Amino acid sequence: MELPAYLATMPMHAITEIHGEAGLRERFRLEIQRFAATDRDRLTAALDLASELHRADRRVREPYLNHLLRVSIRMLHHYDVQDVDVIVAGLLHDAVEDHPAELAGPAAEGGDQTEAALAELARRFGARVARLVAAVTNPAYTADRDRHVQYREHVAASLDREPWARVIKMSDFTDNGVGVIHTTGPKVTSSARKYRPLVPVFRELIGRPDTPLSTRVKQHIFQQLDLAEERFSAILDQPASHA
Repeated sequence: MELPAYLATMPMHAITEIHGEAGLRERFRLEIQRFAATDRDRLTAALDLASELHRADRRVREPYLNHLLRVSIRMLHHYDVQDVDVIVAGLLHDAVEDHPAELAGPAAEGGDQTEAALAELARRFGARVARLVAAVTNPAYTADRDRHVQYREHVAASLDREPWARVIKMSDFTDNGVGVIHTTGPKVTSSARKYRPLVPVFRELIGRPDTPLSTRVKQHIFQQLDLAEERFSAILDQPASHA
């Protein structure tokens, strides 16, 4: 596939629709050119691992890897993140939650798969990457309480302690929430119901002084949260039809 020279200026969902995974991979490669060679090697290794772990995963109409690439590209391009650990954690933010046994390998046998998977991430990419991924990894939910309520409680508590994890989770939320109009079927409504209550949570977290983003980037994120709320309202607040 021939990719256009203006790929670096295209919105990510336009790249997704027109050029697919190949286009997103090339955009990621372009974004990381500013890093030193050793840092590019770490980022490429993280992408290779994410590709392997999520190789059979789908996200409605696309490979799941597209989501991970968009989360990372957004942090690089729109959030001005220069911290390689954070980008690595963005690429791998669902690895422990979705594929703990595969990631951990034999170390997971007979023990806690999540802990073993986090230990393997720490071995490959360092303790800080593992800590960031742990902060955005959903825990096991109890059956007697609403899953969405438990999810919101986990997000608020874990991100309270990890400022850089807020950045990863915000990019993830943007892809899932603002990007809800790029999906189809029942997932549109279920995603809007899941993510809408998180808008004020993220607004407060991003606005905190210790959230490591510039004022300009925070304003961009607040605008994205406004857009997410508009889209959730359009999906969920339709007036009842009259016969």
